Amino acid sequence: MIKAIIVEDEEKSARLLANLLSTYCADVVLLGSASTISEAIQLINLEEPDVLFLDIELQKETGFDLLKRFTTINFQLVFTTAFEQYALNAIKCSALDYLLKPIDVDELKAAVEKVQRQKLDKQVHLKLELLTQHIQNTNTQAIQIALATNEGLHILKVTEILYLESDRQYTTFFLTNGEKVMTSKNIGEYEDLLSTHNFFRIHHSYLINLAEVKKFVRDSGGMALMSNGVLLDISKRRKDAFLKQFIKQ
Repeated sequence: MIKAIIVEDEEKSARLLANLLSTYCADVVLLGSASTISEAIQLINLEEPDVLFLDIELQKETGFDLLKRFTTINFQLVFTTAFEQYALNAIKCSALDYLLKPIDVDELKAAVEKVQRQKLDKQVHLKLELLTQHIQNTNTQAIQIALATNEGLHILKVTEILYLESDRQYTTFFLTNGEKVMTSKNIGEYEDLLSTHNFFRIHHSYLINLAEVKKFVRDSGGMALMSNGVLLDISKRRKDAFLKQFIKQ
């Protein structure tokens, strides 16, 4: 069984999530709900949950403020949020789980199944350090991203990424040092995440770091010459938008 606590300052949202867990997630035992950070701390220390469903915005504070109060995190985290895009990007960069409100039942079940498989994520502290760094620093040169792979967690600087290549539900990261890292997420998720850090989707198969493009080649309708000498196709419908972005470099 999975012991869970909900930290949510909107009573209706907390009630809805509790009902969804009760109806669709039989392996989850809800230990209680908290609407403030002080209540949450008391409940966590008392009940020692396996997972925290944590709202990002809690009245005048945030879920991130709650996490700062703990020197040791002995539970998994699933963030819940309505729309806060910057905070959501920070969570994605850190390879932490999240649910968008209104919460989808299938996504909730998938999150619970992941918690059940992992129980305690031994790398949660590393992920939280990365999360804090991302929230406090908007400088692309310093931003890092966590990639969960079969081998473990890979921490990369965004500036170390040359381009991403899609293979159905898998994405391969090609790095400036010649290494490759494969993940089981589709490239669309990374497009949302990296588009604010000077990355551009030139093709359904490629998401590139514009800072690593050396030249636009007109052959075959248009190709991007990357700094490692690789030529990547640019789709016809994305060529004009790419050229506008490339000229700005």
